[in-house]
Order: sequence, then C-alpha cells, then structure tokens
Amino acid sequence: MSTEEKIFADGFSFKRNENAPDFVVGRLSMKVDEAIAFIKQHEKRGWVNLNIKTARSGNHYIELDTYEPKGGGDSVAVGKSKPTTKKVSTPSEDDGLPF
Repeated sequence: MSTEEKIFADGFSFKRNENAPDFVVGRLSMKVDEAIAFIKQHEKRGWVNLNIKTARSGNHYIELDTYEPKGGGDSVAVGKSKPTTKKVSTPSEDDGLPF
C-alpha cells in the first residue's frame, strides 16, 4: 500500500445506479470550473489519469493516479505504435439483440 497521501479529483463525481442495466457502469459528472482547474494543475504531457475507487463505506470516489513507471519513461513508446485495423462485424438475426 502506498504511503502517499490521496489526491482527490476536484470537480469530478462518479455514481453507480444499482437499478441501471448491466451495461451502464455509472455516471461521471464534472463541475466544469473545478475540473478544469484540477486538470491544469495536475496534467503531465497533456494527460491526467484518474482512478475510480470504492471507499470502505461503499461510496465511489475519484483519485488522481500518481503512478509513474520506474526510470521516468513512458510505459508505451510514443509515436512508435503500429496502426491497427479492426474487423467490423455486422449483427446477425441470431445475436438476440432487441433492435
């Protein structure tokens, strides 16, 4: 467990609706002024990484991800990724989709 103090993401709120369908994970809300200020304060190379976690109380919270790989480098080489192609499939009548 990390000994660093948690940095809660100001202006962000995540809620899970237990009555929502299974494919709905939750709802993310942002208070624009606070969220923008938080993002500007914590961005690194144009990114801010956040983790959505569950507190002991069962409530969800959003925390700044302060993880940095050892050596200070990116875990993925920037600019050297291969283009990927995705196979797009069309649904068939047997997929069981209601629409």
